[in-house]
Amino acid sequence: MAKRTIVALGVAVLIAVGITAAYYWQDSGGPVLRVANQKGQVKAMMIASGVLKGARYTVEWSEFPAAQPLLEAVASGAADLGLAADAPFIFAYESGAPVKAIAVQAPANQAPEALAVLVKADSPILSAADFRGRSVATTRGSIGHHLLLQALERAKIPADAVRITFLPPGDAKAAFDSGAIDAWSTWTPYTNVAVKEGARAVVDAKDYGLPLYIDIAHGASIEPKRALLKDFLEREAKAVAWARTHPDAFAKVLAEETGLPLDIARASFERSNRVSQPIDNGIVRHEEAIVDRFRAAGLKAERTVKDAFDTSFAPH
Repeated sequence: MAKRTIVALGVAVLIAVGITAAYYWQDSGGPVLRVANQKGQVKAMMIASGVLKGARYTVEWSEFPAAQPLLEAVASGAADLGLAADAPFIFAYESGAPVKAIAVQAPANQAPEALAVLVKADSPILSAADFRGRSVATTRGSIGHHLLLQALERAKIPADAVRITFLPPGDAKAAFDSGAIDAWSTWTPYTNVAVKEGARAVVDAKDYGLPLYIDIAHGASIEPKRALLKDFLEREAKAVAWARTHPDAFAKVLAEETGLPLDIARASFERSNRVSQPIDNGIVRHEEAIVDRFRAAGLKAERTVKDAFDTSFAPH
C-alpha cells in the first residue's frame, strides 16, 4: 500500500507541475502574488490554518515535486516567491539565478531521520565509508546532494569516487525500488515512506545538522510586490506557529493534499517543523560552507554569498 501511495503521489505531483491553482481571497482583478510550492509544504500549512483569509490580494499557487524545478520557476519569473531549503537555494544562486532570500526558517525539534541516505535492508553498505564505487541517487543541488557531500567529506572519499546519479525524487524512488542504485539520499516524506517499506538509513542529519528553509523571491518581483511579499511572510509565520500547536489538523490537510497515509503525513510534519530565524552573519556563514562543498564537487561558484540575502523584510 505504501509503495502504491508514493507512486500515486509522484504521478499527481508530475501532473501538477506547471499547473497553477488560484485561491481567491478577494474579488478577481486585484493584486496577485504567484507562489511556488513543493507538494505538502507551505500551501498545505496556510490552507489548513486559514491565515490567508482576509488577504487583499490573490495567491496563485504552482506545484513542484522538488526544489530544483521550483527554483527554476522563481528564477524565470514564472513565480514571485517560493520556499526551498538552504542547499538548493544557494546552489541556484551561485549558478546565476536572479533570486534573493528574504526570510529564513530554522528546524525546530525535527527528527534527524527527516534527511537521510537510504539503502535496502539487506545492503552490505553499513556506513558512508562503504560508498566508494557505489551508485547513489539524489537530486542535483538538493539537501540530499549536500548531505551526501558532507558524508563523503567526513569519510575522506572524493565525490568522483562515487557514482552519483541525479534524478528527481519520483525517478530516484523507482530506481531504488528496482535495485538500479545502491543508495538514495533524500528527505521527508520520501524517507518516511521508504523506511516504512523496509529501507534503512546509513547516514542521517544527526551528525550533520538539518537544513534551513528559505523564502526565495524573484529579484525583479521584490520592489513592485514588496507589500504583498511582506504580508505573505507575516501570514506564513502565523501558519507555521499554528501548525506547531495543531499537528493533527495540519496532518489531515497534508494527507489530503499529497495522498499520503495519515500516519506518514503526521510523521512528515514532525520531521519538518520549523521556526522563523533572523538573517544574520551566522546564516551567511552557514550558506558559505554549503557553497564550499558544492564548489569542491564542481560547481563554479563566484557570487558573494552575503549578496544572496535581502534583510529589508526583517520584522521591526
